[in-house]
Amino acid sequence: PGHSPSFKKPPALLRLKRKRPGRRSDPAAAAEAAAAAAPRGSSVAARRRNPFSSLDNAPQRAATAPQPPPAAPAGGDPSAAPFWQFLEPACEEKPPRRAEPAESSDILSLSQDLHSPLAVPKAPSSPRQEFPADWSIKTRVLFMSSQPFTWAEHLKAQEEAQGFAQHCRAAQTTLPQNVQEPRLCTELRCAFQQSLVYWLHPSLPWLPLFPRLGADRRMAGKACPWAQDEALQQVLMSDWSVSFTSLYNLLRARLCPYFYVCAAQFSVLFRAAGLAGSAVPTAAIVPTTRGLREAMRSEGIEFSLPLLEENRTRKQKNSVESLETETIDGLGGGSSVEDVGEPAPSDDDDDGSFSWLEEMGVQDKVKKPDAISIQLRKERHEVQVDHRPESLVLVRGSDTFTLLNFLISCRSLVAVAGPQAGLPPTLLAPVAFRGGTMQTLKARTVSGRARVQGGFEDVFSLEVLGPVLPHALHALTLLLGPAQRGSFRALLSPHEPSAAFNAAPPQEGVQQDLPACGLHPKTLDQLSQSPTLGKSSIRLLEMKDFSYTWKA
Repeated sequence: PGHSPSFKKPPALLRLKRKRPGRRSDPAAAAEAAAAAAPRGSSVAARRRNPFSSLDNAPQRAATAPQPPPAAPAGGDPSAAPFWQFLEPACEEKPPRRAEPAESSDILSLSQDLHSPLAVPKAPSSPRQEFPADWSIKTRVLFMSSQPFTWAEHLKAQEEAQGFAQHCRAAQTTLPQNVQEPRLCTELRCAFQQSLVYWLHPSLPWLPLFPRLGADRRMAGKACPWAQDEALQQVLMSDWSVSFTSLYNLLRARLCPYFYVCAAQFSVLFRAAGLAGSAVPTAAIVPTTRGLREAMRSEGIEFSLPLLEENRTRKQKNSVESLETETIDGLGGGSSVEDVGEPAPSDDDDDGSFSWLEEMGVQDKVKKPDAISIQLRKERHEVQVDHRPESLVLVRGSDTFTLLNFLISCRSLVAVAGPQAGLPPTLLAPVAFRGGTMQTLKARTVSGRARVQGGFEDVFSLEVLGPVLPHALHALTLLLGPAQRGSFRALLSPHEPSAAFNAAPPQEGVQQDLPACGLHPKTLDQLSQSPTLGKSSIRLLEMKDFSYTWKA
């Protein structure tokens, strides 16, 4: 039984009172307000509502009207309209929605269950034969196509073993441009298993070891026997140091192209010489703080802040252009050049002297700031970037070895309190190393129906979960092109702090070869290019007629 149509809930009554200017109200306005406060429809009338629910205790689903799926952006391809309904604009205050269980599998439920809300990307790029290197770590990748992904499910034991063997032997598989029967292609299925392999340290199956930034809530309540055992912490840290040193030695020998160090406070990306357009090994750290940067300076580690320097250069260029424009306008309007070109007062001119207080005779009445406060005031621009992508630190050349020793002895590398206390950072690498454990990404196929103009169409998806490293993403696209007849779309959910790794290091113009690093030659060519994404990452990737378009 439903309630009376004229009944209004307390929140609706309050809204009506706000809309009324006084006791006298317009009947038409009152009718519109009553219609807006009326129940949402007769479809939910059978479900009895609580008439005393308020704005605070009312369920969010009942208080919020369902939003229609966003339409395709202007100028976009009409054939891509079904794909855009899976995207939602990013919202900081609204938590990501969980998909409700349904009787049939729907591809929409997968996109709504992404770890982080996805922002509507910018305009797509022009079609190219290759997409740019993305050094961010993906937590989830959702491939969608009009062709089924049956070739990626129910791998045989022999195919799985062959895929592991190809990975360990760094064997590369070359597929034809079009695979006629993907489900019966053993080479394709083995290569798919090979592309899912990565190496991890430490290996604690009951703990989620990636991501580590902001993972305290997910690790809370897990068994951590080393939290109160200092001897066990020292053993874990000693074992981790051996694995970390092994990875760095492989990187210097050009046998490992790159690896990640994921700590509770920051992440580090080590890249071998020849990758990202750099002729020397590089290491990028993000996010950083002023304390960490000061500690690195005290150890003699030379580094740069490429994103911060880029912002300063851009601001200086814009200020010069605006100054020239104002000067021209001022001359045309009759104003003096001296007034226009007068420089703004700078904090750098303040040398900390307080002689002007003595001249005024109030030096004893005014509390002078200490030297630390003066230094912080001068460095406030550097402090403001702490914990932000602009705080990315880039270390190059032989300083990466000094950074290795610094990180091993760094106190802030391991948390001292909380669920991650005493747990060494996570090491992620594409190749085997001492102490590393072979892991595989989780993959599953789902079929569903997507709404299109005039009805529905079948949509097949391949969902890949886990820390998807840059080489794994490219290896998967090399397989999906021939298997899906050169047409597929991908929704990528990046680990946001790692997007800053796409900042480009200085270019030397020297090409370095990495022939024995275990990656596919095409993947190696892609990762050797200079990054072009800045501090953003690819969120949308589409292949059509074997040409890529992407949106960041």
